[in-house]
Amino acid sequence: MSENHLTHPAPPRCVALVGPQGGGKTSLLESILHVTGSTGRKGTIKDGTTLGDNSEEAKARLMSTEVTTAHTTFLDEAWTILDCPGSIELWQDTASALMVCDAAVVVCEPNLERTIALMPLLRFLDENAIPHMLFINKMDNASVHMRDVISAFQACSSRPLLLRQVPIREDETVTGYVDLVSERAYEYAADRPSKLIQIPESVQDREQEARQEMLEHLADFDDALLEQLLEDVEPGRDEIYAQLTKDLAADLIVPVLIGAAESDNGVRRLLKALRHEVPPPARTAERLALADGTPAAVTFKTLHAAHAGKLSFVRVFHGGLNDGQTIDGERISGVFRIQGPTPTKIAKGEPGEVVAFGRMEAVQTGDVLTPDGRERLPLWPEAQQTLYTMALSAENRSDEVKLTAAIQKLCEEDASLRFEHNAEVGGLILAGQGEVHLHLAIELLKRRYHVAVKGRVPDVPYKETIRHGVSQHARFKRQTGGHGQFGDVHLDINPLERGEGFQFAEKI
Repeated sequence: MSENHLTHPAPPRCVALVGPQGGGKTSLLESILHVTGSTGRKGTIKDGTTLGDNSEEAKARLMSTEVTTAHTTFLDEAWTILDCPGSIELWQDTASALMVCDAAVVVCEPNLERTIALMPLLRFLDENAIPHMLFINKMDNASVHMRDVISAFQACSSRPLLLRQVPIREDETVTGYVDLVSERAYEYAADRPSKLIQIPESVQDREQEARQEMLEHLADFDDALLEQLLEDVEPGRDEIYAQLTKDLAADLIVPVLIGAAESDNGVRRLLKALRHEVPPPARTAERLALADGTPAAVTFKTLHAAHAGKLSFVRVFHGGLNDGQTIDGERISGVFRIQGPTPTKIAKGEPGEVVAFGRMEAVQTGDVLTPDGRERLPLWPEAQQTLYTMALSAENRSDEVKLTAAIQKLCEEDASLRFEHNAEVGGLILAGQGEVHLHLAIELLKRRYHVAVKGRVPDVPYKETIRHGVSQHARFKRQTGGHGQFGDVHLDINPLERGEGFQFAEKI
């Protein structure tokens, strides 16, 4: 790849790793941190030693349960990587993280049976004009043909998928790839960058076919390139790279790369594509309709940490915000750079960085913070409608007041959680996106807030409506001396039209 086909500004860029559960997002994060030198030893999910998925809940389920923030550098450029949950029940956290990223890497398996899981994610990215690439993971032993994979995935995307690499196979194993822009072939090497080799004869025809398809897709958005193709003029590499960068930033195309994160295969190539093609933070600020040049930080995550108190995770745009600075009457009590579970205190959040502000109690996820105050970002995704409910009760009755306060904090962290005190059910009702979502909340209540609770399926308070009219007549007589007691009552009950409520009438 030409190293000078595009120059990017200095501010750090931010990329989210997203995709269906089980695609290998956390393994890819671990590989990125390893090949860039941010970690000396690569962790594994099986051993519970990864930087991401480091909470007890994530380790127990072998899945991401919250957004993990990691920082690294590649070729002297700073990056923030957000490893996002893949479970659809934990989508709210993922959607919030995506809003502040410069681009997303959709990590998925070459599994045609799970293709449909990509559809809601790709739709959200396109609806919000968020640039994104596909990284097809676990390709080392994949037997499926890339034509079939691209065809199946294309049915889920409203943007054209551009295959950027053709796999090189030996028997049933993928041993390398051909880059369709540079037309160079590489052989994977364990713990080292891929080795440059001659393009094998077995893939030359496929490489030419796939390259032509890629160029035709790019020509749909550039008349000059289309004219070159019609005249059988070979476009230059720098010209192709520039067009890829331009179209990705405008969310017109979805580049597709391949690899196997557990073996570090294809990860360096992915990093080079990100470095050259992901738009700068200024483009993201423009997408979010932030005022030009005004220092601003967009809050995308809220966390009530056990010892640090409330942390507001923000992406800083345009200008820096300092520790001790006052925003809308609240003082920033510490600026932290978060690496996995570990916070490091710094003096200032620089443009492009992802940092956490300490103890800003009034700040909510989706708020834009500026020196002049704070406001709600109009484009922020709405909270999901709740789908599943559970009745909660404290195991120790003395914890009931503490339980309500703890659940309020959980709901502040996750807008897709709701709770209410329901007199008909006779207790507290917690509502969320599914059984896993609510059980995670219960585990957090116990681990983080030291409130043990019991959850059960809530009783249904059945009610009946009056469907037919009825009349009843009764007399009451009691002779106790003197005048005695006598009553003659006619009771008529009749249904009203739906929505009219109750009406009572009494006459003698």
